[in-house]
Amino acid sequence: MLKYGRQERVESVIGVVGLGIMGGAMAEALLAAGHRVVGYDPLPAARHRLRRAGGRPLASSAAVAERAAVVITSLATAAALDDAAGRIAAAKRPQCRIVIETSTLALADKDRAAIALGRRGITTLDCPVSGTAVRLKEGAWTIFASGSRSAFRRVEPILNVFTGKVPYVGKFGNGTKMKYAANHLVAILNVATAESITLGRKMGLDPRQLLELFGPSPIVGTGVYRLRGAMMAAREYVPPTMKVEVWQKDMQVIGDMAKSLDCPTPLFTACAPIYSAAMAQGLAQSDTASVCEVLGLMAGLGRSRGPARVRGASIPPTRTRRGP
Repeated sequence: MLKYGRQERVESVIGVVGLGIMGGAMAEALLAAGHRVVGYDPLPAARHRLRRAGGRPLASSAAVAERAAVVITSLATAAALDDAAGRIAAAKRPQCRIVIETSTLALADKDRAAIALGRRGITTLDCPVSGTAVRLKEGAWTIFASGSRSAFRRVEPILNVFTGKVPYVGKFGNGTKMKYAANHLVAILNVATAESITLGRKMGLDPRQLLELFGPSPIVGTGVYRLRGAMMAAREYVPPTMKVEVWQKDMQVIGDMAKSLDCPTPLFTACAPIYSAAMAQGLAQSDTASVCEVLGLMAGLGRSRGPARVRGASIPPTRTRRGP
C-alpha cells in the first residue's frame, strides 16, 4: 500500500471528489498506475472502497484540495458540483491549482463552478468522459478535454492513465458539448438495441445468438450493442454501468440544449418515454439496458425461469411466446 507522509509534495498526490461508479473507477486506475490518491465522497461505503484500494479517504472536498494540486471531480448533480467547488474554493490552505471536471451536467452549472474556483486562482478544465466504468478497463474511454491549453498539457499524463483517447477540443465547454452529442447517440442506440432484441425474441430467436452475430458485425455492430446487448440477452441489469435515474439527468440536459438551439431531435425525443417507463417500473437503480424489459412487457414477452435480475424491482416471469 502506498504511504501518505505528512510532508509529501502535493504534486505527487491526485485528489478525486465523487467516488461513485466513475470516480471510484478513476481513483482505482490511478492507484494501479502508482499514483497516490486522496478522495472524498459523502457515502461511507465509497470512502471505504477507496481505502481498501489503497487510497486515502478524507473528510471533505476542502481537505482534498489541501492535499492535492490536481483534483478530479466526478459528480451526479449540479448541487453536488456547487458544493464541491464552494468547499474547494473556501479551503483554508488550498494546494489545488487545477480541477478536472468530468461530470455530465448543464454548461451553466460548470460555468458557475469554474467562476467560483477561478476567484481563488484555480483553473477548471471541462473534461467529460464518454464510456462506462467497464469500458475504462478495456481502455475504451474517450475524454473530451476543453479549457486552458496550458493546464490541459500539465494534466494530460494523468488523463492518459485512463485512456489514450484524450482529444483537446478547444475552449471551456466544448468538452461538454461533445459529450452531449455522444450521449444523444447512445440514448438512441440503447433503445434501438433493445427493440432489435425484443423483435428477435418475439420471432422466437435466441437473443444470445443475436448478440453473437450482430455485436461484432462491422455493419450493424456497435459498442452499445456489445455492452448493453449482453445485459439484455441475459436479462441481468446489476451491477449497473449507468443507472437509469442518472441517465434521466443526462437526457434532460441534452434535451434542454437542443431546445435552446431550436434543433430537432425526433429520434431522441421518441426514445425518452421508454426511459421514463423504466423509472415508473421501478428500474431507477438498474442499468439503462433495462429498457429492454420495458419493451418486452409491451410486447407481452418474458421468460419461464425466474425473474430478471434488476435492482429495486422484480420483473415477473411470463411465458415466452414463440413465433410472431
